[in-house]
Amino acid sequence: MKKEFEVISQIIQSNKRVLDIGCGDGTLMEYLKIKQQNDVRGLEPQKDLVQKCISKGLSVIEGDAEKELVQFPKKSFDYVVLSQTLQAFLNPEGVLDQLLRIGKQTIVSIPNFGYWKVRLQLLIKGTMPITKSLPNEWYNTPNLHMCTIQDFVNFCKKKNIKIDKSMCLTNEKISEITNRNMSYKNIFSQLGIFLIQ
Repeated sequence: MKKEFEVISQIIQSNKRVLDIGCGDGTLMEYLKIKQQNDVRGLEPQKDLVQKCISKGLSVIEGDAEKELVQFPKKSFDYVVLSQTLQAFLNPEGVLDQLLRIGKQTIVSIPNFGYWKVRLQLLIKGTMPITKSLPNEWYNTPNLHMCTIQDFVNFCKKKNIKIDKSMCLTNEKISEITNRNMSYKNIFSQLGIFLIQ
């Protein structure tokens, strides 16, 4: 299992209702269901990935989060998870509003476009960066809204979204993000993971 999913699973307690948005092949869902006895649901836009989830016995519906989330009742899940997908939505602000409405708590992870390798590649090569967490070329990337860890924290402050926990991932190592180390983490972290409400 990816290190990011390990961190997310440590945040989520057992016996909770969880919705995984853009659940992919269901790796995180399967872990949360089997190891932590959570009641887990998924929403995934790709038909082949939905089929993989269903073949694993997972409860997943095919759909676009930007259109489907409005159907879920308010606070119907203890946790809503959005893993490295926020930057791919046309309206990330609208999606976040829905996540916060549906979940008592929301876990969002973002690839950090402020990571030093991203900055360096743009500076030296003059081309859009390709890294482990950003593997696509500029023309085939799903990422529409480039966001840094600092951008996300600023956005939360502006929108009065409470950040209960902020972590970052660098080369499979997890550490906490604080006000004191924000500038450092914004440069040297590949991924930000936030628990918000």
